[in-house]
Amino acid sequence: MKKNQLLSLVCAALFFMGCGEKPAGVVDLTVELQENPIGLDEQHPRFGWRIESDQDDVMQTSYRIMVAPTKTDLDKAENLVWDSGVVSSDQSTFVPYAGSQLESRKDYYWKVLITTNKGDSLWSDAAQWSMALLDDGDWQAQWIGIDSSLNATDRLTGDSRLAARYLRKEFPVEGNVASARLYISGLGFYECYLNGRKINEDIFAPTATDYTKSVNYNVFDVMEFLKDKQNTIGVILGNGRYFSMRLGDPAAGLLGSLRQFGYPKLLAQLEITYKDGSKTVVVSDDSWKLTTNGPIIANNEFDGEEYNANYEMKGWNENGFDDSAWMQARKVGAPGGELVAQRNPNIMTMDTVDPVSINQLNDSTYIVDMGQNLVGWLAVTLKGQKDKPIKMRFSETLKDDGSLYMDNLRGAHVTDIYTPASDGLFSWEPRFTYHGFRFVEITGLNYKPELKNFKGKVNYDRMETVGSFESSDSTINQIYHNAFWGIRGNYRSMPTDCPQRDERMGWLGDRAMGCIGESFMFRHALLYEKWLKDIEQIQSENGCVPDVAPAFWTFDQHSGNVTWPAAYICVADMLYNQYGDSRPIKEHYASMKKWMDFIRDTQMKDNVVINDVYGDWCMPPESQELIHSADPARKTDGRLLATSFYYRLLNIMSKFAAISGNEADIPAYQELAANIKSAYNQMFLNAETGQYANNTVTANILSLMQDLTPDSLQGKVFENIVEKTQGEFDSHVSTGLIGIQFLMRGLTEHGKGDLAYTIATNRTYPSWGYMIDKGATTIWELWNGDTADPAMNSGNHVMLLGDLMTWYYENLAGIKSDPQQVGFKKIVMAPYFPDGLDWVNASYESLYGPIESNWKKGENGLSWKVVIPANTTASIRIPAASADKVTESGKPLLQNPAVKSVNAADGFVVVEAGSGTFDFLAGK
Repeated sequence: MKKNQLLSLVCAALFFMGCGEKPAGVVDLTVELQENPIGLDEQHPRFGWRIESDQDDVMQTSYRIMVAPTKTDLDKAENLVWDSGVVSSDQSTFVPYAGSQLESRKDYYWKVLITTNKGDSLWSDAAQWSMALLDDGDWQAQWIGIDSSLNATDRLTGDSRLAARYLRKEFPVEGNVASARLYISGLGFYECYLNGRKINEDIFAPTATDYTKSVNYNVFDVMEFLKDKQNTIGVILGNGRYFSMRLGDPAAGLLGSLRQFGYPKLLAQLEITYKDGSKTVVVSDDSWKLTTNGPIIANNEFDGEEYNANYEMKGWNENGFDDSAWMQARKVGAPGGELVAQRNPNIMTMDTVDPVSINQLNDSTYIVDMGQNLVGWLAVTLKGQKDKPIKMRFSETLKDDGSLYMDNLRGAHVTDIYTPASDGLFSWEPRFTYHGFRFVEITGLNYKPELKNFKGKVNYDRMETVGSFESSDSTINQIYHNAFWGIRGNYRSMPTDCPQRDERMGWLGDRAMGCIGESFMFRHALLYEKWLKDIEQIQSENGCVPDVAPAFWTFDQHSGNVTWPAAYICVADMLYNQYGDSRPIKEHYASMKKWMDFIRDTQMKDNVVINDVYGDWCMPPESQELIHSADPARKTDGRLLATSFYYRLLNIMSKFAAISGNEADIPAYQELAANIKSAYNQMFLNAETGQYANNTVTANILSLMQDLTPDSLQGKVFENIVEKTQGEFDSHVSTGLIGIQFLMRGLTEHGKGDLAYTIATNRTYPSWGYMIDKGATTIWELWNGDTADPAMNSGNHVMLLGDLMTWYYENLAGIKSDPQQVGFKKIVMAPYFPDGLDWVNASYESLYGPIESNWKKGENGLSWKVVIPANTTASIRIPAASADKVTESGKPLLQNPAVKSVNAADGFVVVEAGSGTFDFLAGK
């Protein structure tokens, strides 16, 4: 790990690769210290590791964790702050620290000894983490900046403009440095330099919050950047969400009313410790110098960034720069929110894209096609003319005449401007803005540029890609590609709805179910943990949970809705089921219960929830020019939507109560759930026909999949789903955001996986394949995004994915966590093998290691390679009439020592197995 990476993530940054020396006789076992979601400011960090072995059926039998204040102490097992002792357990994730109280600023070293059922015993290498400033009194720094506009180009109404703030401070370093640590927060965004070098690769730091509730700070080891004697620290402050993109403009409309938190400001504390124990502390105060006359003359997330090279200040962040014309920084008020060490990583450039073509639109305009709708910015190397601005304007699609289609961006100007200070070559990319785009309009050049002059930078929250999926069907594969790009493009320190227009908000409803499928693709736990805190922080006093978090709009999003705020509970449930992490449930249980009580007490009548705000949002309308259907027959009763969701949430809360030690709450949840189920079926179910409400697919699938349908009527209700889908909608999707959360798995689990496969592979409207045929490389906001009113037709949304990505992994690949042994401690491998799909190759990097499912249909039957990581078990369901029809590596199943049992029933052979690599062949 690089020394300048976030120390708040030292035990949370991917994996500590490598292992200790192997004892004699052990040739196949390694231990990797694993992802640990540790915040510097918590007293009970959690430990994790994973085991890799060439042997089959490997299970951990015990562990021992040691923690010490120095590496030497750890190696000698002296002065330990915690020794867990030998614990007989197979737990290897989220093991909580239970030692002495941890101290501010301190470094801690740890390692783990594991034993397995194979008789192996192995110590891991040591890993390190560092604590933050745990007490308010540890801070000596003050918030600094200037709470006013200084530049003539600034604009404080409507589409705001504000130049970046540049701050600097020179300081001495005298002595042999033992450590140097920087604690920093800059609002809205900051970039920090030491002696002219940027201290990290992060962008858009720190992650966005409701700044009146909490403010994140980051921690860096900066020792490698220091010089003997004189040093300079420099910081650039961008506006981000802190200085609002829209300031009190009545013409901007409801969605243009954004909160203004204040002018950009800085808090920084650099602590340098010398080998003799002495210390130098450099803090932000009014001794720093500040200017707004730098080259970044405007920066705005919606509108772009403007850079004038005439105002460049060579060496401004290095020693000896003449800052006599700069003003003294001023002490300013704190943002108001609690200052906390940031747990989740910042955004980074995670990928790059080369353009595929350049088209000359007219004498002065060129259109660059990136070939992919992406989220980030454009880095350029171009030849400019002095004082002639070069403009870059961004869009997702083109008009028929080849010009940019901008209507769907609403009020966002999405324009970057670079003004050269001289004739000749320059290289530039912005710092404090981003765009959702495939196409870029370039004006201001006097020649046609080349493809090599442009590079698309793909920016999103730093996280590992953990999933892969490929199949024999090109439509299935392209949808996965589109989903992958759309999902990561909307990770913006919160999961957002869209990245291109003047919105880009954390709508809860978009992720209530989609977060599950995303977890197979990205290691997103820390992002979603952070989002849960955002949601709780803006819960109202009466318990109401908003539809959007964090809170950046001025109008109140506490609507009393159920289906959107349901994500609060659903995300916590996802973190538990997919990662095995119960901490979010325990941390947020009281808040979640408060919301459930609020809905019960204020939004319910006769055991039916009467309030719904959005309906089955964006279901395919009867006319492709519409955004929302006007046909009552296509609309699902909002009371049904809200009540069915609330019923499911009651059952989840019963589980949460048991997990969090609130068992006394369970009887009340169960009693209310029983009353709701009775009232729901009395109001909405026609028992004679098996139809719910007006028989929409959404009404029926919600009732069936959320366990509201009586057992005796489940077959009838499902028949109506199938008949409606195949008949009235010609085997196409007919649901919106709500129904699509259950459609694909619901069809498959009830025996119509072939219909689900047809829906997934359709290329005609409405379908994901239709989007592809219309040129989409991400997922649209609307099924009819090419024809609907541009007021709402984002080309990069993920809400209509619903449970599709979950279906890919759990149903097509057959990779699923057992609900009783969560976090993939036990893996359920039970693919559906649809006609028309010849093979699937999929993998998922679980916390225990890689899980693979590669199956292929052939002349000799079904071949299926399955990989199960060490310290887990699996239940593997193979389509075969009997066990003697199935072999593993050419041998009978029970000859493999990792196979525990084999059972055959209903056309399937179920193999219970330990870890290992299995090559099954199910003969015809």
